[in-house]
Amino acid sequence: MHRQSIKTAVCAAFLSLSAPFTAYANDISIFSYLASQPLDPNDPLMQVMSMEEVDVWARIRKGFAIPDLDNPLVTTQTTWYSSRPDYIDRTTTRASRYLFHVVQELEKRNMPTELALLPFIESAFNPQALSTAKAAGMWQFMAATGRDFNLKQNMFQDERRDVLASTDAALNYLEKLYGMFGDWQLALAAYNWGEGSVQRAIAKATAAGQPTDFNSLSAYMPAETRNYVPKLQAVKNIIATPAEYGIVLPRVDNQPYFVTIRKTRDIDVQVAAKLAELPIEEFKALNPQFNRPVIVGSPDTQILLPKSNAEKFKANLGKWTQALSSWTAHKVTTARERIETIAARFRTTPEVIREVNNIPPRMVLKAGSTILVPRPEEQDKDIAMEVAETATLAMEPDRPATRRINVKVGGNDTLSSIAARNGVSVADIKEWNRLSRDSVSRGQILALQVPNQVRVIRAATLSKQPLRRPATRIATAKASPSQAPRTVLAGGPRNLR
Repeated sequence: MHRQSIKTAVCAAFLSLSAPFTAYANDISIFSYLASQPLDPNDPLMQVMSMEEVDVWARIRKGFAIPDLDNPLVTTQTTWYSSRPDYIDRTTTRASRYLFHVVQELEKRNMPTELALLPFIESAFNPQALSTAKAAGMWQFMAATGRDFNLKQNMFQDERRDVLASTDAALNYLEKLYGMFGDWQLALAAYNWGEGSVQRAIAKATAAGQPTDFNSLSAYMPAETRNYVPKLQAVKNIIATPAEYGIVLPRVDNQPYFVTIRKTRDIDVQVAAKLAELPIEEFKALNPQFNRPVIVGSPDTQILLPKSNAEKFKANLGKWTQALSSWTAHKVTTARERIETIAARFRTTPEVIREVNNIPPRMVLKAGSTILVPRPEEQDKDIAMEVAETATLAMEPDRPATRRINVKVGGNDTLSSIAARNGVSVADIKEWNRLSRDSVSRGQILALQVPNQVRVIRAATLSKQPLRRPATRIATAKASPSQAPRTVLAGGPRNLR
């Protein structure tokens, strides 16, 4: 009787979680995490949720479906991970925010649940991770591959770091690779090395009359890929029987860690975190895709928050009387529009403009660049979506337009040849040197003002951004924390992804 009542209570709790709740405060909608999926009592997910005292680790073990890999590298990697319990603890604790979502998405697609452990290998479950090859996010997508899988990357957001979007893209990619190779170990090798590389390795092995399983193809792989699947197998071994390795996994409840808020008005990252009563680091851990200190509102803009904090967000937003956003976008129309001029126009300082847009000292903006500037108090207009999605930022060194050089006239030189070679006009050379004739003598020294060649620098989408509101608008800006540092991972053939 008692056991049955526990089962009933557990099922009821999850059914209540799954029922949508929608609340409105100004322009927000809060949705329960499972609201988009109808609940089927015959679904394996519902069967798992009806189990007593089950956590996400148990769900992952239950769904293991990739054949175990057995080779010496697995032993080496298992020893490496199991001898670092502090690292395992940090990574699994970080993973606890995301695992329920990843496992649920895998189960929806009937995919092996050990794939939920792949970010352990890719990024240590750090959605801010950036590799030396510029692969970004929990699933480590390169920019081009991210675009192939519809991950938006612009000045204001990078969906390679978005928890929901990047997980969907990664699982789409893994499904595609499994469809190509019909083998999960080869699909994983292709995720790391590229499908073309695996196909060529298969062709070489086939031509040599050799098998084409992962172990047999390892001889054709670079070291990173050769160790890649063994690393996942090692983590799988530890998660399967943690006590055997002296590891204690943090409990990860078998329920959503976060809910989704849709936000249609601009809001500062700091304001959003404050309204949700969350530390800025925790807010960024759930919403790492935002590149700038303002979240541009749209019907597609999503913010993730723990359920209790989402309810606090709604309640606090209803009582908020200040502006939600303190930033707006400004397009630089001419190269003569200097940062000092822009700062004066928007009643702030050049230092604020440089900091919020990550513009280094002694760099100037190119015409056509879009930057963030303090939003005038009288302005109630949000940043337009077409601006947010197409905004670019290009800079160049702040140098004079020309520089003085001395040129020694050669035996075959004329004013015309000297002018053409240095990108100036004959008239200019005559004026600079007070020449009355068009002829020059061999060995004569001429002074020229030649154009300075400058290299245009386009601002990287992933550059570190402060999370401060303008110093001219909020007194506490100087003490505001900046974005948490990103992990820089080892390099390798990640440029394929």
